[in-house]
Amino acid sequence: MLNQLFGLDGKVALVTGGATGIGRMAATGLAGAGARVMICSRKLEMCEATAAEINSMGLPGSVEAFRGDVGNEEGIDAIVDDVRARTDHLHILMNNAGATWGAPYPDFPYKSWDKVMGLNTQGIFHMTQRLTPMLAASATDDDPARVINVGSVMGLAPMGLGTYAYSASKAAVHHLTKILATELAGQRITVNAIAPGPFPSNMTAFATGKEETRAKIDAANPLGRVGRPDDIAGLLVFLAARSGAYITGAVIPTDGGLHVETIKTLFHTE
Repeated sequence: MLNQLFGLDGKVALVTGGATGIGRMAATGLAGAGARVMICSRKLEMCEATAAEINSMGLPGSVEAFRGDVGNEEGIDAIVDDVRARTDHLHILMNNAGATWGAPYPDFPYKSWDKVMGLNTQGIFHMTQRLTPMLAASATDDDPARVINVGSVMGLAPMGLGTYAYSASKAAVHHLTKILATELAGQRITVNAIAPGPFPSNMTAFATGKEETRAKIDAANPLGRVGRPDDIAGLLVFLAARSGAYITGAVIPTDGGLHVETIKTLFHTE
């Protein structure tokens, strides 16, 4: 029963930006459930090292790596060609590759918007668009293909300092997810997004990589900690397996409650 609900035997997945951080956590979880997982990133050596490390865990699935850049049209075309050369089937697409940019408001540069919005939002759309035929061909009525986009808690609530383009791009990802869910439902493809809070990664190393700042982030979270790899792995398996077959258009916060930690002390007088 549990394997039928949460197993991914025979499934093929692609995780962009899969070498580190949330992408690596997701790839580990998907392989742990039995999927064949392709990961790509701009840094091939790092991507290959991640695949080798996950494969050494003795999981029922497998991970393979190749170079891929979602930041431009030529890079997306190359990723799609590589996927087609490796497999005839694609059941799961996780759009994880992304970028951020931080600077004070008076200094925030014009060029940052093109880079961040282009990769975080435009990249998701075109990756999904180009791979829709493969996803649709692998889908069934009872087991749709899955697109899982990576948004952010910063796209749910205005809590980032100096991350104007990133926060706006992730809010756009959430809305785009709902639009694509409507667009692709007729092709038996579900589209959902996760909205992570702080997780240890290269992108958040400035805050989660130091004991002092990590303690402050832990204390600010309603559940008292940052995210762990199993938090991402478990959610990805849930959405990708039979357990998530009837969910589409959802944006699921994975943040320990940060998105509801708003103004609870507004009338606190002590």
